[in-house]
Amino acid sequence: MQPGTISASQLEQQHLRELESQRRHLTHLLVMEQNRAARMSDLCVCKLNRRLITQIKKQIEQLDLLIKGHIEGSPELSAKAAKLTSISGVGARTAALLLAQLPELGELNRREIAALVGVAPFNRDSGRMRGKRAIYGGRKPVRHGLYMAALVAAHHNPTLRNFYLRLRAAGKPAKLALTATMRKLLIVLNSALKTNLSYA
Repeated sequence: MQPGTISASQLEQQHLRELESQRRHLTHLLVMEQNRAARMSDLCVCKLNRRLITQIKKQIEQLDLLIKGHIEGSPELSAKAAKLTSISGVGARTAALLLAQLPELGELNRREIAALVGVAPFNRDSGRMRGKRAIYGGRKPVRHGLYMAALVAAHHNPTLRNFYLRLRAAGKPAKLALTATMRKLLIVLNSALKTNLSYA
């Protein structure tokens, strides 16, 4: 069998995914080293640790520039990023994460995209037993990025803030209300890439 031909668009997305994945890896490494630094007492080890932290930060800054340049250099990616960041609560970092790790955004319906990311509630029922609805599975990096974006949106995006507050006023726990806000935000983002509309 002959290998399938990879389009220029797919190559762009693949390159962005590698850049974004490396950035997340270094971010996790940075947090680990900063946590280790708080427990260190040996002066030599502390000095080496500070150098490592500085180097990791520099590499993250370089990756941010590479990611920014890659998106801006692609008409397709830059157009999508502009639509995503037009939504209050979604910054360049979240947009890059979504473009890199969720290329299906804008191509699936609301139920499919929610299930793919892992923010669609599933019943845990067995026979007559009715369990709590919960989310699981999906793409963890995307879900984490949406969580942070939803935190911002719940305070600064008027539509999503009202949605979150309505759920809290109805007695929903904060975690459940925020999860629902994540799902609502994802649906809005998905719709944004399907249309030429702008979102506040």
